[in-house]
Amino acid sequence: MSTAAEHARGRAEPDGTAARARGLTKAYGSGETTVLALDAVDVDITRGRFTAVMGPSGSGKSTLMHCLAGLDTVSAGQVWLGDTEITGLKDRELTRLRRDRIGFMFQSFNLIPTLSAAENITLPMDIAGQRPDREWVDQVIDTLGLRDRLGHRPAQLSGGQQQRVACARALASRPELIFADEPTGNLDSRSGLEVLGFLRQAVDDLGQTVVMVTHDPGAAAHSDLVLFLADGRIVDEMARPTADTVLERMKRFDTVRAAFDDTSGREK
Repeated sequence: MSTAAEHARGRAEPDGTAARARGLTKAYGSGETTVLALDAVDVDITRGRFTAVMGPSGSGKSTLMHCLAGLDTVSAGQVWLGDTEITGLKDRELTRLRRDRIGFMFQSFNLIPTLSAAENITLPMDIAGQRPDREWVDQVIDTLGLRDRLGHRPAQLSGGQQQRVACARALASRPELIFADEPTGNLDSRSGLEVLGFLRQAVDDLGQTVVMVTHDPGAAAHSDLVLFLADGRIVDEMARPTADTVLERMKRFDTVRAAFDDTSGREK
């Protein structure tokens, strides 16, 4: 499955492919205990788009993100970030690539409690010895509405504000690709909507590319395209999603799984 240009929400043609995988396979264990998390997946992530990845628990969605981001090794197949094949990189090269070209947002925020919001935002660049582009960082801070919170430490911020700081940190180095793993999972509905709105802005106003793993149809509705995984394979995709259409598609997974459980005699 690929994210084609016609999936865009009325925006200009995307400038190429941000990431892609061919025959991506990930297995855990060996012999009779082998679990196939990803089964020969082919996928293209279009630059300048917001892509959501959904599927039932155990479908492989987080594994797909981790392999595309170079956070996990692959059992077979190839992964590229832009024109760089990352599956053949050594650990040091992969660490540098993740630091310089990829931004990450996680459900748990992963902020350093002893640092201010401003210090958390620039921390990856500080560690790398890189000088931030102040004009860009200021644009990110203002887009996310964090100007009056820069001196606050994480404990002095709400959950939504902490995730906005995490979003700013992911954007600060102007990465080629941002991966967000359940970024609203620890937030109330209002804060979650704010963060999703900011991710949408990052794509529309700042030209970023976002890949988000989520189980929430409402969150997926903020994307340009939803990829659906089941049993380690991409089985469907949906352009211009709404919460209702995504929910209806997810219900089909439950129906199929229930029918399989009835046929096999397993407990539901």
